[in-house]
Amino acid sequence: MADTLQGKRIALAEARELDLLAGMLEREGATVVRCPLVAIKDAPDAAPVEAWLRRVIAGKCDDVIFYTGEGLRRLVGFAERAVLKPDFVTALGRVRKITRGPKPVKALREQGLEPDLTAAAPTTDGLIATLSQQNMSGRAVGLQIYGQEPNERLVSYLKGAGATVDIVAPYVYASDTEDARVQELIADMAAGKIDTIAFTSSPQIRRLEEVAEKAGTSTVLAEAYRRTRVAAVGPIVAQELAARGHHADAMPETTFTMKPLVRAIGRMFA
Repeated sequence: MADTLQGKRIALAEARELDLLAGMLEREGATVVRCPLVAIKDAPDAAPVEAWLRRVIAGKCDDVIFYTGEGLRRLVGFAERAVLKPDFVTALGRVRKITRGPKPVKALREQGLEPDLTAAAPTTDGLIATLSQQNMSGRAVGLQIYGQEPNERLVSYLKGAGATVDIVAPYVYASDTEDARVQELIADMAAGKIDTIAFTSSPQIRRLEEVAEKAGTSTVLAEAYRRTRVAAVGPIVAQELAARGHHADAMPETTFTMKPLVRAIGRMFA
């Protein structure tokens, strides 16, 4: 792979595991352009999160759906600060734990727990397909979302299936790079100075578009996408790209994490 990535300039939008991903690519000969587009932070108001934790502890949920590993880890962090962690972990052992993909599975195992039900595919469609095989009527479902936007499609499905839904949003996305730096990245992509941009979450794609719209450079961003190959960490990111008229040139085939992403980028240039 080192030969295929030698001399390639790869822009990284990742923030949380930026150094990890950059190191993997640099060891394969790539030149990495760091431009983290989105940072993840705890929800600014702890009260609703703590109230949700207490409802789970009190046995108010039959099922808990974890969308992301980050979300579960943030919930554990809130529980620890509220001196609720042992009770929360014990309560999770009693409920049916449903995961969207491999990352929440890993986060559960960090707490000595295993998922009871895993989505057929790590997407909302995969979750709905899996839940459609279950009787959800009368079930009280705790739902961990990412960011601040409820997953209306999943919530609507659950309610239509007869379940009640209790949503918790343990973290928010915050801009991590100044707009000027993002504009510089877009200009470099449009000028053909970037071989690939790698996206590891949907909010990164939205942030790029928001900056271009605000600056009136959406046409430049369109040219940037035409001249730059795009790598997506998984199908959620690929779907976000498709919804905006773009496509992923590289994506892991099965496991949607950093190392398979690096391999997929290498295959793209091979």
